[in-house]
Amino acid sequence: MIIATAVLLCVGIIISGILAIYLENLVGAVVSAGLASLFASVTYVLLAAPDVAMTEASIGAGLTTMIFLYAISKTKKIQADND
Repeated sequence: MIIATAVLLCVGIIISGILAIYLENLVGAVVSAGLASLFASVTYVLLAAPDVAMTEASIGAGLTTMIFLYAISKTKKIQADND
């Protein structure tokens, strides 16, 4: 049962990573990357590494995602006149 859960989480990490690369919406890509990090932290818990899981959840999924979202909100989108 634990192996099946770990495999599902690893598939979720891969799918979230691919989505983060191919999404054109920046906010969606950042959220997808944060979701991949969250899946990784749960995988670390299943692999009996709670200290690594807490670090990954707090820094990888939490802080990094918030910093990226803050940076996206503070930057202005430059639109070129191609008319």
